[in-house]
Amino acid sequence: MTDFSHEPFSEYGEQFALPPGIIYLDGNSLGALPKSAIERVQQAVVNEWGVGLIRSWNSADWVNAPRRCGDKIAKLIGASEGEVIACDSTSTNLFKALISALALQEKRDPARNVIVSDIDNFPTDLYIAQGLRELLPQRNIELRFVKNTELRQAIDQHTSVVMLTEVDYRTGARHNMREMTALAQSNGALMLWDLAHSTCAFPIELNACNADFAVGCGYKYVNGGPGAPAYIFAAKRHLEALDAQNSAAPIAGWFAHAAPFAFEPEFRSARGILRFQTGTPSILQLAALEAALDMWLTVDLHAVRVRSNELCDAFIEAVESRCGTALTLATPRDANQRGSQVSFRHSEGYAVMQALIERGVIGDFRAPDILRFGFTPLYVTMKNVIDAAEHLHQVLATREWDQPKFKTKQAVT
Repeated sequence: MTDFSHEPFSEYGEQFALPPGIIYLDGNSLGALPKSAIERVQQAVVNEWGVGLIRSWNSADWVNAPRRCGDKIAKLIGASEGEVIACDSTSTNLFKALISALALQEKRDPARNVIVSDIDNFPTDLYIAQGLRELLPQRNIELRFVKNTELRQAIDQHTSVVMLTEVDYRTGARHNMREMTALAQSNGALMLWDLAHSTCAFPIELNACNADFAVGCGYKYVNGGPGAPAYIFAAKRHLEALDAQNSAAPIAGWFAHAAPFAFEPEFRSARGILRFQTGTPSILQLAALEAALDMWLTVDLHAVRVRSNELCDAFIEAVESRCGTALTLATPRDANQRGSQVSFRHSEGYAVMQALIERGVIGDFRAPDILRFGFTPLYVTMKNVIDAAEHLHQVLATREWDQPKFKTKQAVT
């Protein structure tokens, strides 16, 4: 008999505006809405924008929101103040991090021209690298995209940057950050981590692992809202090196200028982490993000990780005991080798997920055949886990998914 009496984060569950009757297992794609974000955005709209008007850039400190949120994120990812800034999208920040890493490496060893990544990495990461190769033909950038099992052999004396997502977006498989960073750096390469599926899912120790650069998003486990600003991390040693070299900001935008309101015609790069800003900050989105960050700063991420493992293990056991061979587990069983999600394969995965969603169990689908379920202990309970497994069993046992309405793919899957 499963014990539903112990929910270590029950007080946090009440802080989210989730609709009744919904089992939400898609926080790894879009986190649930914190009630505090509603209040904070309302304040920003009604009081700061409505009453303060343009004065709020100073009176409400809008201008420093990216740096302020960045410093709060730093506490959640094992970084220091001044090493993180919240701005733009993950893709844009990845571009900036890659450009900066390549610039540092060109000064040290111009012969290093290889970017190594996992061919199954999130596609946008691969696309950004491909775009850089076309943008910088003079660098003769070589893209070495290989299977995960071939990564170690792919990193050599020609590698400039190793670019990996810590947690695989499809399967939830997790890289060992410390080991992979050490491997890259032992070959003279810089290590760039995408933490989109890591941030607030479990503790991250960027500086303890000696990471070079990292990017991450604010709308998954962080709960910052759809399209929330992303963030970029650069280790202090690299910020100092870029400043010492007088390297230009990777995108010479208004807010990357050393003195934006001097309105000079010539670009002078801001120094430190401010070099990674681009244009005007998205204040309403930053307001929602900051509300979520303030909530996370009251949470013990180590306890979150313990509960996440319990929920994932329980879901795997419940699904396999009910569904038998109808599904194939795609996620590592070993909790040390996965993030905070569980994925199963099914040849009709999209239709199965749509049938589940109609029942009020919300996960998502990733091509070609992945049913993906994310576990956020702040609002996902053990009862949710067991009930979701039973719904999945019923959908499969009755072939409920085998209806035309569940097989027509929508624009967002």
